[in-house]
Formats: sequence, structure tokens, C-alpha cells
Amino acid sequence: MQKVRNAQFHCTAILLVVTLLIAGFGAAPVFAGSQRGPVTNLPLPRYVSLKANKANVRRGPSLTHRIDWVFVRRSMPLQITAEHGHWRRVQDSEGAGGWIHYSLLSGVRTVIVQKDMMPLHMRPADNTPAVAHLELGVVARLQECEADWCKLNAAGYKGWAPKDALWGVGADEIRE
Repeated sequence: MQKVRNAQFHCTAILLVVTLLIAGFGAAPVFAGSQRGPVTNLPLPRYVSLKANKANVRRGPSLTHRIDWVFVRRSMPLQITAEHGHWRRVQDSEGAGGWIHYSLLSGVRTVIVQKDMMPLHMRPADNTPAVAHLELGVVARLQECEADWCKLNAAGYKGWAPKDALWGVGADEIRE
């Protein structure tokens, strides 16, 4: 009788672990080696922006999970690190994050300036005139990127910024 109970316990424990993985509680190990999202088949990780003025960030991928954060900055860039159904696990430039419903996210690309009073140059070179200087934390629309520079639009000012002074774009990302 004891052997049957132990075998039953082990089967139940394995079933519980598999169920938790499928439900998204163990999503990190499931997606760790993956290059594509299981739902969208888009690259992971990837950058998006916040579509809403306010978004609840939950501990897990459903409305029943506790709200850990509330993002309140429309157009803020976020990085998607996992997918589960209609939910995306995201993080911001400071590493804060959790699960957000996909309807609150946009494919419009934005970046956050990570250097105070960063010059926005006329062309992708340090020796060109600055059109404006952007403060630390400014959110700008990402237009195109070369190897080391990205063209931005911030409050109507358009110009080029060094890629290493921005969060929301991959180091090797090229955009035309």
C-alpha cells in the first residue's frame, strides 16, 4: 500500500509541475533557449511601447494574479521577454516588470534617453551640430538605426543620437 501512495504522490507532483509550466508560472525556463515567441512567432526578447496611459502589471498571466506595478507613462518602451496566450511578460529600463495584456502594448518603437542633456545631432556623427539637447528620461520615437546611431523624433525635434545612450533598441539592431 505504501508503494502505491508514493507512486501516486510522485505522479501528482510531476503533473503539478507540468501544469504550472503550462500556466506560465515557470515561463522563464520554458522560454530561456527560445528565439521566437510561442504565440506570435516573433523574436524574444523584443521591444514595444505602452499603448495605454495606465497599465496594470501582474505577477502572472491572468486577471486573477496580483498587480505588482502600474505603468503610467504612455509610449514608454518595454522589452517583451515571454508570451503566454494574450499576455506578455515585459520589463522597463529599470528592470521592473511582470505580465501585461497584449492589448495594452503597441508595436510603435520608442526609446528612453539614458544620458542627461544628450545632444541630438543633425547627422550620425559627434562632430555635427546639435539640433537639441534631450534630458535624462525623455521618451523619443525611434525612426531608423545604423550600427552606432539612431534617428529620433522627440517633441518635434529630429536628429541622431548615439545608440549606447538609449534604452529600447538592441545594440546590433539596424532599422531603415
